[in-house]
Amino acid sequence: MDLTRHRAGRLDPTVQGLLWSVAAGLCFVLLNTMTRYLTTQIPPLQSQFLRYLCGVIVLLPLVLRSGMAAWMPQNIRGQFVRGLVHTAGLGIWFTAIPHISLSDTTAMGFTTPIFIMLGAWLFLREPMHWERWLAAGIGFAGVLIVVGPNLSGQGGWWNLVMLSSAPMFAASFLISKALTRYESAGVIVLWQSITVTILSLPLALLNWQPVTAVQWAGYMLCGVLGSGAHYLLMRSYVVADISATQSVKFLDLLWAALMGWLVFADVPTSHSLIGGVIIAGATLWIARREARRGT
Repeated sequence: MDLTRHRAGRLDPTVQGLLWSVAAGLCFVLLNTMTRYLTTQIPPLQSQFLRYLCGVIVLLPLVLRSGMAAWMPQNIRGQFVRGLVHTAGLGIWFTAIPHISLSDTTAMGFTTPIFIMLGAWLFLREPMHWERWLAAGIGFAGVLIVVGPNLSGQGGWWNLVMLSSAPMFAASFLISKALTRYESAGVIVLWQSITVTILSLPLALLNWQPVTAVQWAGYMLCGVLGSGAHYLLMRSYVVADISATQSVKFLDLLWAALMGWLVFADVPTSHSLIGGVIIAGATLWIARREARRGT
């Protein structure tokens, strides 16, 4: 392990960031695969609750080691507001994921940064340069390519439901950005899990069904994958610029298509792959333009 770390440390920082980002993307796709599998067996809102409950359990050893006082937020109201928004987005996401392919799910996720740009313009009064409008337009065209051919069938409806979760996650991210002015990343991650768990419980109880030992193990794995994915992503941001790591986001679509085929026998359609590449390309382009603007 020490030898591996030593060799990794000798790599160019951008290469290190790309490797961390690739690993994070793979973890997120594995998380989505396990979540989709479990949500076909457990009601979506109960599945959402169990996923985040296990996320809290996974983080509990870290909390106990340093004491709860070190993890208390300065703005607990802000944490619950963020948790409420994130819970709403998750409720939509968990409801839709059993009905659409992993490649479509991943393609829809690529739209979140575009909604973040629009939200920052609307609510944070950030300037909306022409590049942002162009990226939003290209991204929207990619969305139409993904969902358009299926709009006449049930699959297209569920794609639209999944897409509607992206603005909610974008709003959650913007709230998180505001919270980082006085909260650490660890506190925000922990209280996301706590607030989503608390807020999801009432709806989960409405249609509760027994959970087997194997399903509990699956949700614990989701907790590990979710925490691990966010850790790997943060590592990539530490060693390299965010814009430099965005190019490997295209691989997420490949991982999703592969896992969908292996686990669910989903064969990704050409319009899903083409639309996903267009959305990811728009996201990558605007990230690089913003990085140049900031230098």
